[in-house]
Amino acid sequence: MYDYYLGGSHNFAADRELAEQAMAVWPDARHFATANRAFLRRVVTLLAGLGIDQFLDLGSGIPTVGNVHEVARAANLNARTLYVDCDPVAYAHGSALLADVPHARFLHADLRYPKAVLTSAELTGFLDLSRPVAVLLFLALPFVPDEDDPEGIVAAYREATAPGSYIALTHGTGDYRPQAVSQVRDVYEHASHSMTLRSKARIAELLRGYELLEPGVVDTIRWRPDPDALPDPLDGDVARYAMYAAVGVRR
Repeated sequence: MYDYYLGGSHNFAADRELAEQAMAVWPDARHFATANRAFLRRVVTLLAGLGIDQFLDLGSGIPTVGNVHEVARAANLNARTLYVDCDPVAYAHGSALLADVPHARFLHADLRYPKAVLTSAELTGFLDLSRPVAVLLFLALPFVPDEDDPEGIVAAYREATAPGSYIALTHGTGDYRPQAVSQVRDVYEHASHSMTLRSKARIAELLRGYELLEPGVVDTIRWRPDPDALPDPLDGDVARYAMYAAVGVRR
């Protein structure tokens, strides 16, 4: 569905049908996805420029328009990216897409089980956790319900990474338009995962243990916007995006 919002080609009829249902109740869904992707580009470029050359993209889905590994390599030729997703279709197609890409791999695993991810041969043979890593959670935590202990999950990845490692995330919220996003959530109930939307304060709680980079937890379009970007298609209306972003570093 995300790939479809972005205008990609790695989606299927069922994805397109559900995505159209979501856009019927939330016409801004494509702009939401585009804003998330723009944040990805900004933060991955920033971190790669700071010397981070290892990226762990949790809940990645099928690598799509503006992949992490492509953005990272554009800023740092030594960058490696490990994509992680539990969906078998995402894994099958992601692996095929990366078959001839030596600096990117795909791990079929569920981010909710950090120990399994972190001790997998695919990870330990590709990333060096004794050096800084960027843990990426772009629109992934909304698909982790509270009963699965998202705080504990984030903490497990934090504790497994070296000082100087980063976390970057985006997260949908009901702070602005609870009725509209509730309708979108209902659509996702018919997809592979249900959705949990969280407040700004709740998202900040998930990041305990990290020192947040300025400007902290903010609306995604307001996290260090690109001064050279085209005018915002929604005129900067953060309520229509309903998404927060943050970046933190482990000291």
